[in-house]
Amino acid sequence: MQTDEQARNTQVGVLCAIAAYTMWGVAPIYFKQLQIIPAMEVLMHRVVWSVLILVILIGALKQWNKVRQALRSKLVMQTLFIAGLLLGANWLLFIWAINNDHILDASLGYYINPLFNVFLGRLFLGERLRPMQQFAVGLAVIGVAILIFSYGRLPWIALVLAFTFGVYGLLRKRVAVDTLPGLFIETLMLLPLALIYWIFLASEHADLTQNSANLNILLIAAGIVTTAPLLCFTAAARRIMYSTLGFFQYIGPSLMFILAVFLYNEPLDSARLTTFGFVWVALLVFSVDSLKVYREQRRIRRNKTTHITD
Repeated sequence: MQTDEQARNTQVGVLCAIAAYTMWGVAPIYFKQLQIIPAMEVLMHRVVWSVLILVILIGALKQWNKVRQALRSKLVMQTLFIAGLLLGANWLLFIWAINNDHILDASLGYYINPLFNVFLGRLFLGERLRPMQQFAVGLAVIGVAILIFSYGRLPWIALVLAFTFGVYGLLRKRVAVDTLPGLFIETLMLLPLALIYWIFLASEHADLTQNSANLNILLIAAGIVTTAPLLCFTAAARRIMYSTLGFFQYIGPSLMFILAVFLYNEPLDSARLTTFGFVWVALLVFSVDSLKVYREQRRIRRNKTTHITD
């Protein structure tokens, strides 16, 4: 019975991961519609409207008790506070990158992230790094080194995005709080900063009564664009191995790469293409290795089940 339940949890986790990364992959289309709004102000709207949506969801699903339980734990609150700051930084840089024609850099960051997840899983969760995973990480490092050598500087957008989201996911996996209450609390802790910005620093578009209906709809939709993939991601992170979660992340950056090159015509020079090539090969090695291990584990489970039945 326990094995069947674990299998169902894994299936749900896989579906949530696919949904999350697909939504993130097409997110640049949405944020490109808000280029007239400063990135910090878009982040402000993401926080404000996300909190409102989460209040409605928590009330509808009757999860206020879980919120209160989390609020009583000092360790949980400290962890969620750090996670919230990392999430806010990741959101801000992602928005800025999209609206300043750096979608390719954002794509590279999220390509690197699953390999970074493997490293974090090994460092903090005790998940062993298999030889092929080590090789994949090495290839990614070579790819980034080529970019550094070609341009004489770090691809900081990609690296910061990979770092902030990787550590955020690690913290959310380790903290003892369910998906919805955790996301609500960490977003709620960003709300005072968002409101201060709205009152004192925001542009003329902060007055919603002066905007067009279309612009206001786009701004309010930031809550949905933010909340939906994050709920799927945190649900996946709690159900499957952290290194396995990274297996699905190629979906998001692949969609971003396609949008950057073919829709928004961002330049793809030879050095950057070489870096992407190394990272793509690394992900291929990682994916083949993960699939092999997954099939082996599934075969072992079946054999155990057959042995118990006999």
